[in-house]
Amino acid sequence: MTLNDPEVVASEYADESRFLVRRAAFAHSTGPSALDTLFEAVAEALPRRYLEVGCGPGDMAARVADELGIEVVALDISPRMVELTRERGVDARVGDVQELPFEDGSFDCAVAAWMLYHVPDLDRGLSELARVLRPGGRLVAATNSIDNMHELWDLVGRDRHTETIQFFAENGEKPLRRHFASVERRDVIGEMSFTREAVRDYLANSISHAHLAERVPDFEEPLAMTRYMTIFVATK
Repeated sequence: MTLNDPEVVASEYADESRFLVRRAAFAHSTGPSALDTLFEAVAEALPRRYLEVGCGPGDMAARVADELGIEVVALDISPRMVELTRERGVDARVGDVQELPFEDGSFDCAVAAWMLYHVPDLDRGLSELARVLRPGGRLVAATNSIDNMHELWDLVGRDRHTETIQFFAENGEKPLRRHFASVERRDVIGEMSFTREAVRDYLANSISHAHLAERVPDFEEPLAMTRYMTIFVATK
């Protein structure tokens, strides 16, 4: 099972239940906010028209619309995620980043937040994002480090460095540079803590590691973990 298997992705995001469990795990982390860092990268570009691909339930798209007061278009391959985003008052559409239904140079800024590792043909997806951005436009792409929450993976005996990773902090810059004139990396590091029950819940609702939930040993609670995320800011 891989993160960019279309059937896996379609099944995983057919409803929001498992995604919301994973997201809730980060709600009480300390340190700089990756979401705030992403939003700031958008705001400083002073965009007038914004595209978000893989919008999920629409949190960031709605925030951009509310706080920046600009035109926002959101796209997701999951009809359920599009439905949730529309409920927030955002223009949301079902679509695939590998074949964007927009004209060249349609947007000033695009966001791909924790979704490019789900794209089967990453190069095609990035090419499409570059195409629909105007000259000088900005792509803000958020992802994780392979060392994100490494204490959890150590606990269950999983070496994530052996996994095939498509778009993570460690390898995301190279494919971006094939399509964008400049790429800046902004690392966001913080801390989290999990109880044993929270560790089990997170793993049980993960996309490719659910089988590890039964491996969680007893440990002195809480388990302190390090949150490693990266925001890439790419300019066309």
